[in-house]
Amino acid sequence: MVDVFKALADPTRRHLLDRLRERDGQTLTELVAEVTMARQSVSKHLAILEDAQLISTVWRGREKLHYLNAVPINEIAERWIRSFDRPRVEALADLKRTLEDEPVERPSFVYVTYIRTTPERLWQALTDPEFTGRWWNTTFETDWQPGSPLTWVINGVRIDDPEQRVLEADPPRRLSYNWHTFTPEFCAQSPMDPDMLAKLAAEHRSRATFDLEPAGDSVKLTVTHDDFEVGSTAATLVRTGWPLYLSGLKTLLETGEPLAHS
Repeated sequence: MVDVFKALADPTRRHLLDRLRERDGQTLTELVAEVTMARQSVSKHLAILEDAQLISTVWRGREKLHYLNAVPINEIAERWIRSFDRPRVEALADLKRTLEDEPVERPSFVYVTYIRTTPERLWQALTDPEFTGRWWNTTFETDWQPGSPLTWVINGVRIDDPEQRVLEADPPRRLSYNWHTFTPEFCAQSPMDPDMLAKLAAEHRSRATFDLEPAGDSVKLTVTHDDFEVGSTAATLVRTGWPLYLSGLKTLLETGEPLAHS
């Protein structure tokens, strides 16, 4: 966490993170236009943020895109925000996002975390019901072959839909599948507002992709969630949901105990 605090101590780096929060997936050229300093200086600041895992980068052709990575910040919150404070903090953050967000393009999110484990063990944690149920309260029924149907079971609610499919499966390197349907059964057990649930049910189905890369005694896990509509309600939930669950996954694999979500 020391690298995270050092990276956040600089106002220019905080400004760059703010720009990515407003619009994720920007190039160096786009970010340089946001600050009054040389391209090389901005590049150095971005390198520090990437070393601290506060941003992640993805190449799209010749363009290097920069994404805000909320996982380390969420780990800080988990350590110092007590459970009885969390609902109040999250409610204020949700209100702020609702008032400030003005989506102008299809959102996508990239999250990176390093987990002290092996690729094989991490693949098991992403696919085996014994593991996914512990860090995500979700299990899957599938053979994990590309094109195979994918049944979700979330908090005991079974979600079947012919459009729920495994898109890619290359163990233990890459896994991709499209998102679950917001069925009436799912909505009935959800604490979310009925109007929000109705919006979710009407939206285009999104996609989650997991890339696993050995990194010394750890594995670099990159989670990309994309294929949202402009102004997607699901995208707003994903922005806050993945950092929390990935922190739980990391805790489970490194300590054997799941993270206590309140």
